[in-house]
Amino acid sequence: MMSLRRSHRAAALTTLVVAGGLLPAPSLAADSPCDALRLPAGMQGEILQRQVVSAGAFQPEGGAALQGLPAFCRVVAALHPVPQSDIRIEVWLPLAGWNSRFLGVGNGGFSGSISYAALADGLKRGYATASTNTGHEGGSGRFALGQPQKVIDFGYRAVHEMTGAAKHLVRQFYQRAARHAYWNGCSAGGRQGLQSAQRYPQDYDGIVAGAPALDWTGRASSALRVAAAARATNDAALDAAALNTLRAGALAACDAADGVADGVIADPPHCRFDPGVLQCGAGGAAACLSPAQVATARAIYSSPVNPATGRSITGLFPGSEAGWSTWAGVAPFGTAVDHFRYIVKGDANWSPVAFDFDRDAPLAESQDANTINAMNPDLRAFFRRGGKLIQYHGWSDPQISPGASPQYYESVVQRIGSLEAVKRSHRLFMVPGMAHCAGGDGADRFDMLPALENWVERGIAPEQVPARREREGRVDRTRPLCAYPAVPQYMQGNADDAGSFRCVMP
Repeated sequence: MMSLRRSHRAAALTTLVVAGGLLPAPSLAADSPCDALRLPAGMQGEILQRQVVSAGAFQPEGGAALQGLPAFCRVVAALHPVPQSDIRIEVWLPLAGWNSRFLGVGNGGFSGSISYAALADGLKRGYATASTNTGHEGGSGRFALGQPQKVIDFGYRAVHEMTGAAKHLVRQFYQRAARHAYWNGCSAGGRQGLQSAQRYPQDYDGIVAGAPALDWTGRASSALRVAAAARATNDAALDAAALNTLRAGALAACDAADGVADGVIADPPHCRFDPGVLQCGAGGAAACLSPAQVATARAIYSSPVNPATGRSITGLFPGSEAGWSTWAGVAPFGTAVDHFRYIVKGDANWSPVAFDFDRDAPLAESQDANTINAMNPDLRAFFRRGGKLIQYHGWSDPQISPGASPQYYESVVQRIGSLEAVKRSHRLFMVPGMAHCAGGDGADRFDMLPALENWVERGIAPEQVPARREREGRVDRTRPLCAYPAVPQYMQGNADDAGSFRCVMP
């Protein structure tokens, strides 16, 4: 690789990581490929740190120790596409065994940190990989108060800027471009992936968007609507006993609809369960709900229409009750409060008791205008260039309504005008029993990246994805994940074996 003269600033920041920790690196030559890396000409920003990290354990500043890493070149940079921006990125480049691919990884919540664990996973797979703090530090929405440009960075610009810088560094380091670029993220990271497909179709060849917070403002409105219902009266809150009662009632009504009672509802949208059957005095059950608790449960299951758009803001689904303390806990959902306090209202003293759904849900969406939301169904440009999108969501997600994912998928079909055309580029996998990104009683362990690579590079579209559940360190259940709208149906045999199920249309 062509040698580039090292600046005094870079010399001061360049280090070598050895097994015992961080040490100065006098042996690192001035013409080291890692030391020579520069940001693209014309990009506003600076490289803050370059490191050659030896194989083994590595502990990033402020992060947990990471084990079993291959040797890599670590680049830390700050990007300033506008004067108010301070977007931090990290790009990790394997010194050997690069798989010729680039992987961008996503964040969670308000996303004010580098996703080190996801970087480590990508590196171990052989990817050159990158992450961003999305333009701020910390997990609160406070950064957004009076800072509209930082909201844009968080919404979509930070990931796009990171991607451009990282691809450039990959080309410099390996003297050739990555053969393919992929994205992998869940929650806010799923939303980031959809924003990339919608706004910057050239950035990624393939995207995994898990449990995407695509209706960010709708989720915030729903959570505050539920919080109000849970505090409507002194006995409206749902404690652990009430949640257990609700879950048992939902399973009794719908668990066996797929042919086997296994503690998982396979197709929650078709579950007809009214929590009113659990009201005290209605059926004489020992475990029952007060009328106010029934009203709270109905509020959580419900999907009210946004008065401004006519689109429903989907609620949570039967089978997810174990995690409802997220929305109906002691305090309102923090991400929702932060969104309204710092972005919608712009008032650090705003209280969620002032929330009014009919007034504030439309306000939040119109103000956002898809800056954070990722609701644009027009993926034609991404599809035309051969982009592939795998979206997944757990039906028992208690944080981001799983109903938002099929709602978005169907809006893409409507925009494109053909289900078959959409299936050539976009597949959705709904995961029975899985909570938010992982956990729950369903088979929540699966790997979408190999399926995405096979689709992008070999043209093999995924119809099913194998999934497993692990308990106490062992696999105790396997299931097929079915391409939407198909659902798993038990046929015969061992109910904990994927071979006993088929994907059928509901």
